Amino acid sequence: MKKLVSLLSAGALFCALLTGCSGTGTAATPTPAPSGAPAPSAAQPAQSGTPSNDLTGTTIKIGATPAPHAEILAVVKALLADQGITLEIVEFNDYIQPNTAVEDGSLDANYFQHITYMNEFNASDNTHLVSVAEIHYEPFGLYAGKTASLDALADGAQVAVPNDTTNEARALLLLQDCGLITLKEGAGITATKLDIVDNPKSLDIVELQADLLPTTLPDVDLAVINGNYALDANLNVSDALAVEAADSAAAQAYVNVLTVKEGRENDPSIQTLVKALQSDEVKAYMEETWPGAVVPMF
Repeated sequence: MKKLVSLLSAGALFCALLTGCSGTGTAATPTPAPSGAPAPSAAQPAQSGTPSNDLTGTTIKIGATPAPHAEILAVVKALLADQGITLEIVEFNDYIQPNTAVEDGSLDANYFQHITYMNEFNASDNTHLVSVAEIHYEPFGLYAGKTASLDALADGAQVAVPNDTTNEARALLLLQDCGLITLKEGAGITATKLDIVDNPKSLDIVELQADLLPTTLPDVDLAVINGNYALDANLNVSDALAVEAADSAAAQAYVNVLTVKEGRENDPSIQTLVKALQSDEVKAYMEETWPGAVVPMF
């Protein structure tokens, strides 16, 4: 009987030791991922023993046009790396693919467009894109091609403008501010060249894809060029014949935004990206790198 009691006591002690080693006070060591296992998906933290609000190991995939957006994101990438977050920047040279990629989920976000263009894109392409932050404004510029000044502009001269609805309207409004044309009353930010009611110099308004405008500049008299494409082509806003005012209504209508698909606005990874994009470091970088050409809006 005494032998039986001794055996039972020893067994209980052994179980108690096992229970103590696996208690909640000490985290279990995660099982290493097998060799060749896929990396965590975009904007999802790696599976580990870290708390759910820890974004260490997260990858955020974002689309952008090269300048200034991708260059600004390079600053953001370094800031996020300090938090253990990888920012994967995918560059595009058009205004269509970055939006369709956010819509289909192959990108977590994009940063290349102004709010008015995003809204028009939603309407025309039945997408579900939303702005999560206002970042900067790029004044449109009217640049000299074959004609060096507005005073030298001849009758029938060719003036190139972007061919997408919102950017064409913006270009036409700038031409109107220069006294070159008059638009139909109320045309506003949806104006096209069909809304021109007075064209005293009979200017030939040439509609082109926005990214082609800088390369076309030598072949036309003047061109109204988007800020990012002007930067790509090393065109300085200080050399433009006319520029949108930074305090104009255009600054609000055409503020560049960080865009995600509806429903992802409050994702922790997206909110962390917003905070980095609106940081003092990014603001200083914009102001020092592109004075007057890229205006922070935060």
